[in-house]
Amino acid sequence: MTTQFSNPVRTYVGPGSLKEISGLAANKKVTLVTFPEARGLGLVAHIQSLLGDSLIHIVEDVQPNPDVSYLKAVYETFWQQARDSDIVLAVGGGSAIDTAKALIVGTQTGTFQELLDLLSTGKAFTPATTKSLIAVPTTAGTGSEVTPWATIWDQQAQKKYSLHLEQTWPAVAIIDPELMLTVPEKVTVSTGLDALSHALESIWNVNANPISDTFAISAVKDILTYLPLLQKDLGNITLRSKMALAALKAGMAFSNTKTALAHSISYEMTLRHGLPHGIACSFTLPYVLGLAWGCDPARDQVFETLFGPDRLQAQETLRLFLLSVGVKTEFADYGVQAEEQDAMIAYAMQGARGKNFIAA
Repeated sequence: MTTQFSNPVRTYVGPGSLKEISGLAANKKVTLVTFPEARGLGLVAHIQSLLGDSLIHIVEDVQPNPDVSYLKAVYETFWQQARDSDIVLAVGGGSAIDTAKALIVGTQTGTFQELLDLLSTGKAFTPATTKSLIAVPTTAGTGSEVTPWATIWDQQAQKKYSLHLEQTWPAVAIIDPELMLTVPEKVTVSTGLDALSHALESIWNVNANPISDTFAISAVKDILTYLPLLQKDLGNITLRSKMALAALKAGMAFSNTKTALAHSISYEMTLRHGLPHGIACSFTLPYVLGLAWGCDPARDQVFETLFGPDRLQAQETLRLFLLSVGVKTEFADYGVQAEEQDAMIAYAMQGARGKNFIAA
């Protein structure tokens, strides 16, 4: 059977690689999209020093899980005040990169509502104009820097939308572990577990292929090894580099497969129970592994490569790992009782990501 793998993102990796933006943005106009703490950390000033007069607009109030109520004003201000930007530079976690992906696709009317209407109805969308995106993650987990997907939330309507266009692939990703040294423990763990979920979700996936498996297996092994060590030594640049690379590999894996059941469940857990994304998509991993095991001999071989031949022991290994980094693994731990749990799983199986799961 023929399989294919494609990833168009030019990627720079290594401590200090943020400096590459100087050359990439030479003679260009740049809008920076970043998180509220970036200025206090000196990151905005550092980027200003690297870009000089090329930096013409800054969005620095990105919030976790960007909601449509926030994005509307940011989007329309960008297209009114900074539409002559050539590049949108996203520096932050997944929320900053997702926000930037929404900004770079311009509508005919210049309004965010036009984009939202298209997303909510599932109609095809060809942007009237687009900007180039440079994605610089400051956490090791999102993978968004090498994928085209952006998650947009609507808390009021209790919905989430996935923006996915050829134009939302970043042109460039810069993976600089020095930017991750100040990430606190809880965020380090949560984002690291998001990367673990990306890697495993790409394995128990109907779209899996030998190349995505290669990235995923390496990522899983690295995260299981290095995340607990990093949790105890947050200032270790070597461990930060290991986790940054593992998250990148996980992103490369699911850039071609998309995610599956654990992520489908996570959206409901975030919308209805407020669970941070990294925890919401990882606490079910032992459970989902149990469902996946035995569905496909080729997938079982990958599971055995990672966890050994015994399914129950593999689930226990994964469960103990999660507990070791402070994550509980039962729905009840998060206030979800049996009836809601069953309904949530059934609903998740029918979602777009749930249908990628090999046992769906």
